Amino acid sequence: MSYAIIGSGAIGGALAKQFAQSKIKAVIANRRGVASLKDALQAFGPTVSAAETTDALAAEVIILAVPFGAVEEVAKSRSDWSGKIVVDATNAIEFPAFKPLDLGGRPSSQVVAAQFKGAKVVKAFNTLPAAVLADEPRRTEGHRTIFVSGDHADANEQVASLVAKLGFSPIILGRLAEGGLLQQFGGPLTMHSLIHSNPTSGT
Repeated sequence: MSYAIIGSGAIGGALAKQFAQSKIKAVIANRRGVASLKDALQAFGPTVSAAETTDALAAEVIILAVPFGAVEEVAKSRSDWSGKIVVDATNAIEFPAFKPLDLGGRPSSQVVAAQFKGAKVVKAFNTLPAAVLADEPRRTEGHRTIFVSGDHADANEQVASLVAKLGFSPIILGRLAEGGLLQQFGGPLTMHSLIHSNPTSGT
């Protein structure tokens, strides 16, 4: 599988670090262009390389690490997203109140999925603060957990496999209307760093 991280902020940078440490090749892109990523890539290269957004979107698995308000701009880059897995790592937050954005009761990832026509959208990587996401996922007592939700079981499994390769413990929660609702900002699973215990840890 080929991977792209769209967005080089706190979450995008944390993911790039994990890809680099796990020696999984990926590209990272942002709206400012390749030149803006030169300094960051000194820490992540050569495993993670910079690309223009249009080129990065050729990847099979695309991780959205942009502000929720920027999702539409990315989605408009292509008219057909068939064959793509789009991983929604965004959080729908109303600023400056820092509260869940009013989406009329719809799960935020369903709003994202509606914009990426033909893609299989999976919610993941959004529940941990960026500093924790960037930290070593393999702990003495177990592995940090990453929740995975989506309406396509095959895409959920592929994203869960990536999560495991990055050193985290994946927990698949089901569909976007179920698990995705639990994961989104304001849901009960956000901002919690949970550890999946090793069988031999005794915890």
